[in-house]
Amino acid sequence: MRARAGALVVALLAGLLVLLPSGTASAGTAPDYPEFPYPQTTYSEPQRGQFHFSSRSGWMNDPNGLVFANGEYHFFYQHNPHGLEWDTMHWGHATSPDLVHWTQKPIALEPGVHPGTLFSGAGVVDRNNTSGLKTGAYDPIVVFSNTDGVNVHYSNDNGRTFQSWDKGREVIDIPEESRDPKVFWDQARGRWTLVVWSNRQGNGVYFYTSPNLRDWTYASRYQASWLFECPDMFPLQLAGRQRWVLTDASGEYVVGDFDGTSFRTDWTAPQRMDVGATGAGGDFYAAQVFNDAPGGRVVQMAWQGGNRGSVWTGNASFPAELALVKTPDGPRVTRTPVPELDSLAAGGRTVRDKVIGPATADPFARVKADTYRLTATFDVSGATTRRFGFGLHTRADGSADHTVVYDTAAQTLDGKPLAPRGGKIALDILVDRGQLEIFADGGRFSYTRNVDFDSGADSLGLRTFAEGGTVTLRKAELTQLSTSWGRGEPTLESNLAGPWRAARGSWSDVSGGKRGSASGDGFYLSNRRGADAVYQGDITLDSARAGGLTFRADTGGAGYTATLDTGGTLKLWRPGRDIAVVGAPVGPGETHHLKVRTDGPRIRVWLDHGAQPLIDATDDTYAEGLFGANVYAGAATVQNLHVGETEFAGFTAGRWNSRGGTWTSTPEGLRGRARGDAFYLSDRTGGDFDYEGDLTVTNGAATGLTFRADATGAGYTATLDTSGVLKLWRPGRDIAVHRTPVTEGRSYHVKVRAEGPRIRVWLGGAADPVIDATDPTYGSGFFGVNAFDGNVLATNLRIS
Repeated sequence: MRARAGALVVALLAGLLVLLPSGTASAGTAPDYPEFPYPQTTYSEPQRGQFHFSSRSGWMNDPNGLVFANGEYHFFYQHNPHGLEWDTMHWGHATSPDLVHWTQKPIALEPGVHPGTLFSGAGVVDRNNTSGLKTGAYDPIVVFSNTDGVNVHYSNDNGRTFQSWDKGREVIDIPEESRDPKVFWDQARGRWTLVVWSNRQGNGVYFYTSPNLRDWTYASRYQASWLFECPDMFPLQLAGRQRWVLTDASGEYVVGDFDGTSFRTDWTAPQRMDVGATGAGGDFYAAQVFNDAPGGRVVQMAWQGGNRGSVWTGNASFPAELALVKTPDGPRVTRTPVPELDSLAAGGRTVRDKVIGPATADPFARVKADTYRLTATFDVSGATTRRFGFGLHTRADGSADHTVVYDTAAQTLDGKPLAPRGGKIALDILVDRGQLEIFADGGRFSYTRNVDFDSGADSLGLRTFAEGGTVTLRKAELTQLSTSWGRGEPTLESNLAGPWRAARGSWSDVSGGKRGSASGDGFYLSNRRGADAVYQGDITLDSARAGGLTFRADTGGAGYTATLDTGGTLKLWRPGRDIAVVGAPVGPGETHHLKVRTDGPRIRVWLDHGAQPLIDATDDTYAEGLFGANVYAGAATVQNLHVGETEFAGFTAGRWNSRGGTWTSTPEGLRGRARGDAFYLSDRTGGDFDYEGDLTVTNGAATGLTFRADATGAGYTATLDTSGVLKLWRPGRDIAVHRTPVTEGRSYHVKVRAEGPRIRVWLGGAADPVIDATDPTYGSGFFGVNAFDGNVLATNLRIS
């Protein structure tokens, strides 16, 4: 949805939003990307859904680019992380292993970093690398956005960062107003299809096709007055035949056929998937299905705009699986909650064959429930009641936050048409703190609403009623649902099993990882136990006196810890004993890499990728236990906590030192983040040599190989710059410049040969150098890596 639609949302909600605090909307910069601009939360605020996704903070609207990629579900969405109303659209991002337990992740697309209007769009997983964009082990996630045209962004690190294809150039240029591209793989024809809304002579969608997600050919147009913005299109099976469903933002849809070029239907008017308020900012809008859901399932989530809390606005509907069924009126789409919801079950009660009426006992009279699922089947064939149903979140005075009412004469549920099937009314009701979803008639009936439920202790009743007569409740099952939050790590990158938990101190999510704060010792522990292992990670001492890696620990943190101390030491200790202490220059605000290897009672500790351990000690107190992190007397941030040999591939050196920026070691390689120039320098020096490595500008300006440098980084650097150059430079002079495309997110092999004053630079596997220059300023010095104004990645560094 674009600006004018967003402005409409604000207008619709203006009477409510003026009462909410708002932040200043803002764009970002490459050195800050990906940002995580969210305050800490336990997700327990009033009206915060416990099993409905809402953004950790800020405004959300349309779901965008829903995909199952690399083993998990990715939910992207329109987002203003800096305020509670629509403004300066970003793409928010959350992931889930099961469609139920969602974890907020850093911002996916950010204005100022990614070009174009980052309004609603779609995403796909390019499993066969048709785009040629794949650079690593992950299948690329490719997303589409913009207005009055379409541009492409892609991720090769499972959604951690995104790059813009061809600097944001539009792959489709549409002269009239258009927005909301949806892309899917056309299996029958082995190509991609894009559907995008436009208002050319009225509402409708364009169809385009592509073999590679980059080059698109116009195919056809489908015109329909009802089809307004946020189109979605997907196949569903009906009686062994594949049919296609085309929807709009309001959940209106038609069923037809698609021949790879054109969509056709004999329907003269659309049906509605959901009977809730379906305008922008209402209860069901801009629904989208996941691409590549396992098992061929078609799973849908929509925007619920009416949910408002102290730090967020809007939520997503609970994922519903779609199917197509025959009816006397033609094929109809059904919506049913995904069965993964059962993972939250936390006890309940079942009732069978109870007559409900004014003079009968209420079978749920003593029930107290906050968030739950209620399934019920009423036999209305012999009912004498005029109205029956449930009071949800009732109080002692008989009032309720919402009453679900079936009218037997009008055959309506909450005022919406619902005829009995086989003389019965079967309901499936989801009650969350700010959301109510009612499914009936095998999913043919779907009613999505935002309802502010009072979760106070005196407002948790459930009432069954029938007015003016009786009805038989054949079966009702109440299942209480626990919270879905708190199972994942938003910013901590680790291969250790969770859930993680604080065993002392407070631990919060920041863009650089997990920040711990404690007056004494604080511990953050994974759920993984081990004995002999290689364990490593990055530690930044913010205000803390010390911080480090904890291992072989009990649930309280008692075990071994390798600690960096701003007093200038590296220490291996356990409760009651400092096992080994060595000198190590460590200052506040610095980031350092620690590695521990345990072999029975032998424990070795390395610092900053040094070739030799600084500590080699023996202690047999703890044989196995949990892996985690430690902070002492202040705040420290930990990141990239991994078990295994995951250091970046580099040459042998005694120790590496940071000279500006932040440098961390990940399984993918050495990552650097900097404003201006920053260097990561080994303690290895050379005069004449070959020096080479693989370099990537993830987002931002430039990266390079630094050599013959002094301790500040002043020396020579062969730099890859996304402005389109490979440059050899030293402070004060660009020695030589070779023009060549340099794409964000793409890895390039750079090789330098220094022989006296002669310096040659090769790019890729070319036989001849692209730079052959002479400069006598520096004869020898340190080897390292450079980053400039952005995020970079270096690996496979070699000297010969």
